[in-house]
Amino acid sequence: MTKTYPRNLTWEQWELMAELFLEAKTGGRPRTVVMYAVINAIMYVLCFGCTWRALPGDFPAWSTVYGYFRRWRKDGTWLKVHDKLYQWVLCCCSARPKSVGSRS
Repeated sequence: MTKTYPRNLTWEQWELMAELFLEAKTGGRPRTVVMYAVINAIMYVLCFGCTWRALPGDFPAWSTVYGYFRRWRKDGTWLKVHDKLYQWVLCCCSARPKSVGSRS
């Protein structure tokens, strides 16, 4: 993946969740795809609303990306990704000073 898209994860966000994707399944072929690129491709589909087949060519193959998303959705990994990003947003928001006139 060479192009940067607005919805790509930052490295800080990636470091929070990288532990969820480190190990490849046992048996079969070794993993040849970069997990960071797969996650960014999934984020692209979810944020921009395109079809899986319409993923830009600089992401991994759409079938590979969809296969990972489907597996992670079924085994609960995608919910863990959501939770990690949610925690990251909460931390970032609480670290910012509130603007003058804001309620809470």
